[in-house]
Amino acid sequence: MAEDNSYESILCVKSEVHVYRIPPRASNRGYRAADWKLDEPAWSGRMKITAKGKLAYIKLEDKNTGELFAQAPVEQYPGSVVEAVTDSSRYFVIRIEDGNGRHAFIGLGFADRGDSFDFNVALQDHFKWVKQEGELAKMEATQSDAPKLDLSFKEGQTIKISIGNIKKKDASGTKPRPVAGGLLPPPPGIKAGGVIPPPGSQHTVTPAQQQTNSAPFLDFGSSVSETQPSADLWGDFTSAGSK
Repeated sequence: MAEDNSYESILCVKSEVHVYRIPPRASNRGYRAADWKLDEPAWSGRMKITAKGKLAYIKLEDKNTGELFAQAPVEQYPGSVVEAVTDSSRYFVIRIEDGNGRHAFIGLGFADRGDSFDFNVALQDHFKWVKQEGELAKMEATQSDAPKLDLSFKEGQTIKISIGNIKKKDASGTKPRPVAGGLLPPPPGIKAGGVIPPPGSQHTVTPAQQQTNSAPFLDFGSSVSETQPSADLWGDFTSAGSK
């Protein structure tokens, strides 16, 4: 196994655990803690679970000096390295190694049931994380091996875009407004049928001159007063033009 130089993190620490010598397994039904001498532990001290990369390590240390008594590298959980007994939730059988290829099975017991629960959860959480990391790595590898879609334009390739019909607006931005009656009204100051003389003039307009001068203008009807300009028509025109 290649050496992993990644950072080692601490997953769980319990200040009091007990180690037992266990008899050989009598059958395939599993280990029983009742077969051990529970009142005579072979060793007592501190337990620490650490993680380095994908591996977890169960380390048994002296609670005063921190000297390592034994350790068990764990590659998967549940597995053959850590096995729960059949008659209690506070005892486990672990496979320890000395680093020289030798190994042995020992019994590990916790004085408190909550400590054994924390031990179990710490290992479960670590290998759940390992599994998720493995699935993520496989997904990334699959995506990197998949052919990539080429959306770039090839040489000489063009694209046509159809926008549809767009109505052009009038250049002036305004619409012509119709005038009532279809005729333009006369300018201010013009009486129907004649021309008003300039202010201050004493010239009297004879009927013949009035008839002659009024020829170029249109007669808007007799309903319009001779003494009042056609204000109504101009009012309609100006009001219509100012909207």
